[in-house]
Formats: sequence, structure tokens, C-alpha cells
Amino acid sequence: MNSANVFHHLGDLAWQALLDEVNLTPKPGLVDRRNSGAHQDMALDDFYRSAAAIRPWLPRFIAYGFAATPLAAGKWPAGLRELGIACEREMFRATYGVNTHKGSVFALGLLCCALGMILSRQQIPTPERLCQQVAYLCRGLTERELHNDPRRETAGQRLFHLYGLGGARAEAESGFATVLHIGLPAYRQALGGGMSRQESLLTALLSLMRVNADTNVVARGGLAGLSWLQQYAADFLERGGLAQPDAIPQLQRFDRHCIARHLSPGGSADLLVVTRFLEFFPVQAIPLIAHDKIRSEVC
Repeated sequence: MNSANVFHHLGDLAWQALLDEVNLTPKPGLVDRRNSGAHQDMALDDFYRSAAAIRPWLPRFIAYGFAATPLAAGKWPAGLRELGIACEREMFRATYGVNTHKGSVFALGLLCCALGMILSRQQIPTPERLCQQVAYLCRGLTERELHNDPRRETAGQRLFHLYGLGGARAEAESGFATVLHIGLPAYRQALGGGMSRQESLLTALLSLMRVNADTNVVARGGLAGLSWLQQYAADFLERGGLAQPDAIPQLQRFDRHCIARHLSPGGSADLLVVTRFLEFFPVQAIPLIAHDKIRSEVC
């Protein structure tokens, strides 16, 4: 398998994670195959178009990470940011301006870049190794962009200044600690306990919602809305979660309450995408090509 095929195969794992998240049903407050959740400006087809537009960029993040490894410290982030902006631009073009996957582009762009760096060292990518690399890439990101950034205050900066919430940046800077310690273990435990993949993904989503300080929720419903959503998810899981006979009707009821409150846990949905992507690793079945051969093809 040549390097281009390796990068495209691994990029398609990230693309599959996007599809698995949006197809998961029912998801409280989120777009799924049943309804548009608390969103009036987007629907399922928007997410399909968005994922298709993002798909070609994912191998490019991997190739960039591989080629960027020998660059001097501080010289590679600008190129990575440019890739992310270009990918976002294609997403917005495909959705006619609807923000379907901006958070996922940020997370998967970092993870795919980290994956390329790990491959360049001829190491086997594992969830822990990928997240450790992302944490290294994002050192100081929250302080730099939310606290010290002199540009016009963004929604993320306002939430950081008001409540100390770092959102997606803080999560990436932590090496996706919430996914590694909550989402992925919950998914694996459910799957190992005999649940289907869909039930296991829903279990992971609810587990993330229970603990994630989701800035999407806070932006819509304040801290009170976040507290309500976290407690509702916690109560559902404590009653037995997806093992309950009426679990799906309960989740549908949760969805209706989220819609009524205009709450959408989009940050937790992004973390579920990360959970699903990391679940593919390690991918030891993929032969790692000779280091010099890959470099000659991507540089």
C-alpha cells in the first residue's frame, strides 16, 4: 500500500466518524435521522454534504503532519491553520453557509495532523499517542486565543471571560482528556457488555453530555441550561442507560425537552466524533511504508 492510499484510508476513518455521529438516532437536541433537534437552520442532508466536502481534506491533514514533523518549532502551525480554514470554507460552500462541522474540522484536523506526525516516526498510532500529540500541538492555545487575543471578542472569548470555559480549545489542549477518560471507556464498556455499536455510541454520547462543559449549551441556555442537561443525562445513565427497556422513548422525550429549551449539545457531538475516530486505533493491519518513501511522496 503506497503512502497516498494509506493517508486516504486513514482519512476515511475520520470521515466515517462524521457519518456515524450524524446518523446516530435519537440524539437529544441534535440533528439525526429522526429530526433536526434544536436546530432550525440545518438538517440531515446538510451534514451529508458537509461530510462529503470535508472528506478530501482529511488525508491532506495527515500528509501535512507527516511532512511538517522536521520543521522548526513554531513554523508548522500557520500551515495547519491555513488547511483548516480552507477545509471550513469548503464546508460552508457545501452547506450554503450553515455551520455543520466547524468543531469537528478543528478536532479531526488536529488528530489527523497528529496521526501524520506519528506515522513519520514509524510508530503505531494509538488513542493515547494521538491525544498526547494533539496536547503537544495545542500547548498554550487556550490562553493565547481566548485570553490574550487582541482581536474583536468572539462568542468563545465571551464564555471564557464570563465563566472560564475553554470549549474546544481547552479540550484539545488537554489531549481530549474527556474522550480518553469518559467517552472512549464508556463506548468500549458498552460494546464489551453486549450492546450494539449504535447503543454503545449513544452510551458514550450521554456519558460525555453528563460531564462536558459544553459551550454550545451555555451559549444557548446559560449555566442553568448546562446544569439541567448534564443532570438529565446523568439521571438517564444512573437508571440503567440504554439497557432500560424503554431507553429509546426516554431519549426521544429528552430530545423534545432539549428542543423546547433550544439546547443543542454540539460540543459533546464533536467529542463523540473524536471518540468514534479514536476507536478505530490502533490500526496495526495497515503496513507502515518506509519512512523515506512516504516523505518523498508528500514533500
